[in-house]
Amino acid sequence: MQYRKQYQQQRPKKNTLVISPTQVLEAIQAGTALDKVYIDQHLSEKNFTDIIIAAQQHNIPVLKVPVEKINRFNIEPQEHQGCVAVLSKIVYQDVQQVIDHTVSNGIVPLLLILDGITDVRNIGAIARSAYALGVQAIIIPEKGVGALNQDAILTSAGALEKIAICRVKSLMKTVDDLHLNGIQVYASEMTATATIHQVDFTQPCAIVLGSEDNGIYPALLKICDATFAIPMQNQFESLNVSVATGIILYEASRQMQLSK
Repeated sequence: MQYRKQYQQQRPKKNTLVISPTQVLEAIQAGTALDKVYIDQHLSEKNFTDIIIAAQQHNIPVLKVPVEKINRFNIEPQEHQGCVAVLSKIVYQDVQQVIDHTVSNGIVPLLLILDGITDVRNIGAIARSAYALGVQAIIIPEKGVGALNQDAILTSAGALEKIAICRVKSLMKTVDDLHLNGIQVYASEMTATATIHQVDFTQPCAIVLGSEDNGIYPALLKICDATFAIPMQNQFESLNVSVATGIILYEASRQMQLSK
């Protein structure tokens, strides 16, 4: 891992929230695009059974959090009643459908997997490079990733609304599914002996980028096909994750252009 954390995630604006259990359930049932649902962990789960079931059916993450976190959205307790959802401008897509569409159009799959990257501006910058350099989809986990909110979309210069975003329950299972599709999975890892120049990006592949604090989850790293590092002329602790992504994807794009 060769990147450094820079920013902190901003709280959602009130006009991007759906407030109260009744409103949240109605929004889910109406097919409204939601990024996450927050429920008060101190209240009985029975109060939110219908919401939890509906959210699971629509692949919307439900986070049980202290009520103080919900209160920090600048909403009075009597208004939110222990439940708030964050609206999403992103329409999430299915990984398999993206792969099938890519292959059917004669394009070699190139995917990104983000493991625990929480800074929304970094995610926006990553999406910008990904869209410009030919990535077909960015795969993110349901939990442990920054919200793809207005700040992320603005930082991406609209790329987040143009590139396919796939939200999955398990990155581990997704890697298994990628392998079944003949897609190699490479991990960006600071201690790797191979460099980006030694990786064959001309074959179907997915690139895993780890969190800026903890790197790639060890079990996820273990099932990747190979690891690589970005060579640097001067010794330095790390690169920002979005900068590292741009370097990696430029090398992938360069290899693909030369192979044509």
